[in-house]
Amino acid sequence: MQSVNLTHHFLIAMPALADPFFSKTLTYICEHSDQGALGLVVNRPIDLTLKDLLDQLDISSDDQAIKALPIMFGGPIQLDRGFVLHQPVGDWQSTMVVHDKVGLTTSLDILRAIASGESPKELLVALGYSGWAPGQIEHELSQNTWLTVPASPNIIFELPAEDRLTAAMRLLGVDLSSLSDEVGHS
Repeated sequence: MQSVNLTHHFLIAMPALADPFFSKTLTYICEHSDQGALGLVVNRPIDLTLKDLLDQLDISSDDQAIKALPIMFGGPIQLDRGFVLHQPVGDWQSTMVVHDKVGLTTSLDILRAIASGESPKELLVALGYSGWAPGQIEHELSQNTWLTVPASPNIIFELPAEDRLTAAMRLLGVDLSSLSDEVGHS
């Protein structure tokens, strides 16, 4: 398959994808190169809030809205590690610039800033990430596992988790319910 860079794209799981980690998911690709890919599932909240995470890290906050933010299942790799997807990029200890004004930070300084009310304007917090070996996404695309579309930060940061997959499908002009569970080639 031809080389493609899917950084700042959504991977939309096809209905036939039965993998329990990725069934019915919308994944935001933060980095894609000849070394592989890294992304975060952005539509699967887990049974934790930011308050729970901050409490585990012994970080206090008085901001009730911040503490109520849901934590996402970012993917099956390093489930004990936190990832903050945010805009603007800012100046944190460990940030990867994904695209334009979107950053991915893994350092504690951003969580401390969030707790004290100095957080980036928009954010999504996840535990774990999704990773692919070199050429793996390209192979999965050739197997009709995923649809891809350039990402819209508005979908990630402004919509509730349950609406993100449908909104990403709308970017393609496709209704998810119109897709078949059957895999085939014409």
